[in-house]
Amino acid sequence: MPRAQFDVLVTDLTTFAGGKPLDAALAAGLNARFGVRTASFGKLVEACRAGVEEGWMCAQEAGGIRYGRVVKPSPATRNLSVDVVDMRDVVGPHHRHPNGEIDLVMPIEGEARFDGHGAGWVVYGPGSAHNPTVTGGRALILYLLPDGAIEFTPAH
Repeated sequence: MPRAQFDVLVTDLTTFAGGKPLDAALAAGLNARFGVRTASFGKLVEACRAGVEEGWMCAQEAGGIRYGRVVKPSPATRNLSVDVVDMRDVVGPHHRHPNGEIDLVMPIEGEARFDGHGAGWVVYGPGSAHNPTVTGGRALILYLLPDGAIEFTPAH
């Protein structure tokens, strides 16, 4: 899948999610419109797998995690950045989401779960923090950050 098709998918996501409160209602809306049982989910998984294989996505690596910012926040993305991580049975670095985080969990191998969640959307509210953890296999996680804000912190 060409990068241009990925950008169209991302525009649909950011148009839908941008400016909304980061809460359970947003997670439900994302799962209804872009969730596991939708064509959009399959297209996003395909686009992310292709991007990783082609090397323009998840081009950096540290601590057994491949990662990278794919889209910087801008008015065109409703000020949401788009990042993707490739994780296999690993605990990532502790970080805080000053403005929240919107995650799409895409299991790739095994029964991968992200922070205990299977395939689909997970929303963390402003001020939340965690050690992102994938268990049970390999998953790609696409995440949207309002204003691109993330703060790596010592674990608490």
